Amino acid sequence: MSEMTNTPLRILFMGTPDFAAATLQALLDGPDTVVAVVTQPDRPKGRGKKLTPPPVKVLAQAAGIPVLQPTKIKTQEFRDELAGYKPDVVVVTAYGRILPPALLELAPHGCINVHGSLLPAYRGAAPIQWAVINGDSETGVTIMQMDEGMDTGNILLTAAIPVNDDETAGSLFPKLAALGGTTVRQALALLKEGKLTATVQDDTRATVAPMLKKEDGRIDWQKSAREIHCLIRGLDPWPSAYCFLHGKRLQLFAPEVLHQTSNVEPGTLLAADKRGLLIATGRDCLLVREVQPEGKKRMNVEAFLCGSPVEPGTRLFS
Repeated sequence: MSEMTNTPLRILFMGTPDFAAATLQALLDGPDTVVAVVTQPDRPKGRGKKLTPPPVKVLAQAAGIPVLQPTKIKTQEFRDELAGYKPDVVVVTAYGRILPPALLELAPHGCINVHGSLLPAYRGAAPIQWAVINGDSETGVTIMQMDEGMDTGNILLTAAIPVNDDETAGSLFPKLAALGGTTVRQALALLKEGKLTATVQDDTRATVAPMLKKEDGRIDWQKSAREIHCLIRGLDPWPSAYCFLHGKRLQLFAPEVLHQTSNVEPGTLLAADKRGLLIATGRDCLLVREVQPEGKKRMNVEAFLCGSPVEPGTRLFS
């Protein structure tokens, strides 16, 4: 990565969800040329199971860029098709599949990845959610030279932002998506200037961010209000944190930690009014302002109590 050139780079972009679309938009707005886009096949969505294109496909088609949606990416035929676009570099953001060596070595500058954490922290599928769940005060994006491992390649550039105390995974996603776009643009500019340097990741500091499952949202009321507060925010909007009220699942949102003690069993409702549900935990208390009852929409607690009054002393079960 030492040559200097003013010639626009020919970029092959690979990505799928909204997070990736932000990177693609930044590349389209930049001085380089996106020659083709690779994304996942259209998937059935909603109640009607209608085939729906990924956000990256929608954006690429609107920009008039060729879109490829292979079901198999390890074939020689697919590699040859990509090679025909003569990319200088492949940029990957949340594509959703592990790339084989033949694709990692396709372009002269290899594959550059936009990852939603400050590597080596949170390697894996859900870095943004786990940063919130674990109560981190800062997170960011890493531009990385891809290798055959899971987010193990050399670090090219990083950018950090604070995690606010009321931040949810949902509110953090667009911030990091936009940051990823601007940071990869900076990395490509440095690449053309011959100033992009690679730093080997310190594997001893690595942590993992596995894909989330619905069961990860089960609330343990024995934990502190702070830990539960982080869990609720980290799983908002999906898969969401939940407990059981009168045998039915109740998803919880918009929490606040109140530093007050109670001598009742954790998970006991201390108050239920228009302010929210005040719940005893293993340490301090938690005020929850929004809920989603089973089979219904998300609503504020005042609206919930109009249809489902709850008395203080009621237990919320894990």
